[in-house]
Amino acid sequence: MTKMSQKSERRGIRVDQSELLCTKGCGYYGNPAWQGFCSKCWREEYHHVRQKQIKEDWALAERLQREEEAAYASSQGAQSQPSLTPFSKFEEKKSNEKTRKVTTVKKFFSPSSRIGSKKESHETKAPSPSISRQASIETDQVSRDFIDFLKSLHKPGREIHKQCRAFIETMATKEDHQSVEELSECVQDFYQNMSDRLLTHFKGSSERVERVMDQVEKYIMTRLYKNVFCPEITDDEKKDLAVQKRIRALHWVTIQMLCVPVDEEIPEVSDMVVKAITDIIEMDSKRVPRDKLACITKCSKDIFNAIKITRNEPASADDFLPTLIYIVLKANPPRLQSNIQYITRFCNPSRLMTGEDGYYFTNLCCAVAFIEKLDAQSLNLSPEDFERYMTGQASPRRQDPEGLSQVYQSLELLSGLGERQERVLDGARRLETDLIDWQDGVAREVQDILDKYPLEIRPPASAIDSDNVENDRLPPPLLPQVFAG
Repeated sequence: MTKMSQKSERRGIRVDQSELLCTKGCGYYGNPAWQGFCSKCWREEYHHVRQKQIKEDWALAERLQREEEAAYASSQGAQSQPSLTPFSKFEEKKSNEKTRKVTTVKKFFSPSSRIGSKKESHETKAPSPSISRQASIETDQVSRDFIDFLKSLHKPGREIHKQCRAFIETMATKEDHQSVEELSECVQDFYQNMSDRLLTHFKGSSERVERVMDQVEKYIMTRLYKNVFCPEITDDEKKDLAVQKRIRALHWVTIQMLCVPVDEEIPEVSDMVVKAITDIIEMDSKRVPRDKLACITKCSKDIFNAIKITRNEPASADDFLPTLIYIVLKANPPRLQSNIQYITRFCNPSRLMTGEDGYYFTNLCCAVAFIEKLDAQSLNLSPEDFERYMTGQASPRRQDPEGLSQVYQSLELLSGLGERQERVLDGARRLETDLIDWQDGVAREVQDILDKYPLEIRPPASAIDSDNVENDRLPPPLLPQVFAG
């Protein structure tokens, strides 16, 4: 691979760090899901667009109202010719009819009615696993932990708990007739109001406010998770399936095509790659947006460590994004788009706008966007080769000389290992034969010595006077005598 091709490959993947920031120039991290805006600017833009849409809907409703009033007046005029109705009753009837029509038209053009009609079409469907999931032990444990945490705050803790419970009850009444964007706006408004009150109470101590807000987010989103994660009224599930299908179709993309500076033959690097894949997959098992962000952060740090071990130097941002794309392609995380949308909608905005969590999350969004738009030019391939790889007619690994050389090296290594194993086995067999021969030789030498010097068994020795048969004729032994001096 030439230097020119490497540059062209890197140019297809590289994202300028300025592109990660909000397109409005506020300095915070943007998000492709918010059309490049940060959460704050997106809410302002969304509010502006929504107000404009409401005005257009009102104008259309008034125009339709005038047309209906004109048609009603003409029909009433035709009916009143034979028998005239008193003018007061006519005005009262017209006023009632006008009120009814205005209410009907307003209801027709209101966002809640559109969502409601859409929900009615889903009522006949079986509930999804995320909706039918019952309150688990985790939810109860989070509630107990939240209460224990608030006890340390004394009186403010009781007020926070009261507001959180009231907010959850309010959200329960809105889930059936509001869109997920409107629910997201309610949650973000609650975060903002709670944060402002805590800043006032703690006299500007941002660390304490952040600690309390983390617990508030964990408590609220654990309780709301089953109703706001991948709701049926959105197309999140459809996007999940599309991304999974796209990643499966790109299974042939190699580490060289993405110009990933990682050497998986190094055991430490291979372990880091496996950990990064595990972390990004584990994101789907978390309920709290902050915990999902933590999985993304852990995955990203594993990637930086893998690059650092490979290059023996700190990794750069230009090396990080291609490696993150490679990890996503290898992991194919479940419900990737749903998790991204869930974090975008319900995470504390301060985490997405600044800090390492916001930086890594923005890069993940860019990686997913790159995978969705990946083409032949991005991988420095011809359109024909790209199409053959995508349809499965060919595989780049079969045409990769470097890959073939690695196969040959592996075969040679296996052949050498086989020869070494045979030599070891031959040595073991010779050692076994030598041991048997040595044992036989020792046995023969012992036998020869026994044959040359046979063993004689002698009777036990007798007493000194055992052969004296006339011992009864001997005088008695002398007895010692004592003489008095």
